[in-house]
Amino acid sequence: MKRNASAEWKGGIKDGKGTISTQSGVLADTQYSFSTRFEDGVGTNPEELIAAAHAGCFSMALSGQLGNAGLTAETINTTATVTLDKVDGGFAITAVHLEVRAKIPGADQQAFETAANNAKAGCPVSKVLKAEITMDAQLEA
Repeated sequence: MKRNASAEWKGGIKDGKGTISTQSGVLADTQYSFSTRFEDGVGTNPEELIAAAHAGCFSMALSGQLGNAGLTAETINTTATVTLDKVDGGFAITAVHLEVRAKIPGADQQAFETAANNAKAGCPVSKVLKAEITMDAQLEA
């Protein structure tokens, strides 16, 4: 399975603007800019999208881990907070914190912690920084 998203940027880093679109159409020419990424501008940014992806991926992974243990969640609420720090003259995502609240009938603390830790380690988005990165770069005239 492969999914894709695209971005277009016009202008300089601080005065330019971009749009992000997804294959599904959920995001269609959604605005992002320097101010939405590093200030309080209206729009999205890559780190927010990574946080959303991580929260969604983790919640599904936790549901799967619970299912393996014969449990079904009533609710799983996950908030992922992505930290972007200035390091070595550039920027890097230095941390992601997952805040998880779940209602799971019949689960004890140990079963929940085991499932949550397995989900955190096994979620594909958790593994993303270990992924091979490939690129097709084309300069257009």
